[in-house]
Amino acid sequence: MNVKFARLGAAGNEQPVVLVEDGNGAAKYFSLTGLTRDIDGGFLAADGIARARKALESGELPEISAEGLRIGSPIARPRSVVCIGLNYTAHAAESGATPPEVPVVFLKPSNTVAGPFDAAPIPPSSAKYDWEVELGVVIGKEASYLSSVEEAAGHIAGYVVANDLSERDYQLPGAAGQWTKGKSLPASSPLGPWFVPADQVDAGKLRLRTWVNGEIRQDSNTSDMIFDPATVVHHLSQYMVLEAGDVILTGTPEGVALSGRFPFLQPGDVVELEVEGLGRQRQEFYRAGTHNAGGSESLAAASAGDPAAVR
Repeated sequence: MNVKFARLGAAGNEQPVVLVEDGNGAAKYFSLTGLTRDIDGGFLAADGIARARKALESGELPEISAEGLRIGSPIARPRSVVCIGLNYTAHAAESGATPPEVPVVFLKPSNTVAGPFDAAPIPPSSAKYDWEVELGVVIGKEASYLSSVEEAAGHIAGYVVANDLSERDYQLPGAAGQWTKGKSLPASSPLGPWFVPADQVDAGKLRLRTWVNGEIRQDSNTSDMIFDPATVVHHLSQYMVLEAGDVILTGTPEGVALSGRFPFLQPGDVVELEVEGLGRQRQEFYRAGTHNAGGSESLAAASAGDPAAVR
């Protein structure tokens, strides 16, 4: 049974749900609160996806209305958000970098995770805030010193849409650069709207797109990845323990503002991101510290309808 997982409700008080489409393509939402407290590492490590499918098939889960509910990150705050840089050939070229021979790895604080429609703050002194659509990998069970790429594939629970928002002036100047500074800003890792199990996704050929104020910026495919998700998981497992519920952001394709072809984000801009089969995000940007969430109310209204309308 094909399913999608989501977390609905106010920030910090989301409820876990599973959604399925009926014969007409309309989504139905079922509460998981009788099965799990949240969609997190504990749920995934305890075979939660299979248990949710079984409970759906047996009619054990109560149907709920999603109307009026905020859509949060589909994965509760992970212990680690691990990122891969320069993982698309064309993006490496537009960044003026040679395609890496081994994955470029950095970390983002887990407190950067936000909902896919939450209003997005631009730092008070930022002049070069940038978007990055990415395929997010969710780890399903602990991975350490894995023996092969094939084994690593079995540790991937599923996938999400991610936006790796980046402040380039904080990230890049100087001989060594300061990637942590440029990648750690509040709400700079929107995830969702859904978590989709790995057995429903062909991660090697997914279209990724970004629009800014309705104009296309990124339009690529995961087939342009230098290191595919399973290779990334295998590589990371040689250097760190990946735990269930951890999220890996696998890099962004060409078309970011850093390329010099587009202006950086400004207050009032609207960014939409989509990964084929995984849904679509929308963020309206505001200047942090202005005491004005710059459209957060309109975003709440936009996501208060049927979340199934989010493609």
